[in-house]
Amino acid sequence: MSDQISFDDFLKVDVRVGRIIEAEEFPEARKPAYKMRIDFGPEIGIKKTSAQITKHYTPDELTGKLVMAVVNFPPRQIGPVRSEVLTLGVPDEDGEVVLLTPDKDVPIGGRLY
Repeated sequence: MSDQISFDDFLKVDVRVGRIIEAEEFPEARKPAYKMRIDFGPEIGIKKTSAQITKHYTPDELTGKLVMAVVNFPPRQIGPVRSEVLTLGVPDEDGEVVLLTPDKDVPIGGRLY
C-alpha cells in the first residue's frame, strides 16, 4: 500500500471519463501499444495518449469505449506521440492492463468523485 495522502491531495488528481474516438497501432513504441484520441467533452476537449493495452483490446474494440483518465498531468513525450492524459487501468493475473470503464453510459467529461 502507498503512503497515506490527505483528501485535498486526492482532489488535486483530476480523473475524468472520456470516449475513445480513434485508436491505432503505435509501431514506434518500445512495447506493443496503441495511439488514441479521447474526447472529454467541451470543457477539456480531445486529448492524445498512448497505452500498452494490446493484449485485451483491438483498435476497433476501443473506438467508442468510455475510459477513465487523469487529465491534469503535464504532457509527456512518448516517441513521436505527445501524451496529454493518463488512461487508467488495472493489471490482470498476468500483469496485462485492463481499462477502467464506467459500467453505465455516462456523459463524457464527468469527474471521478
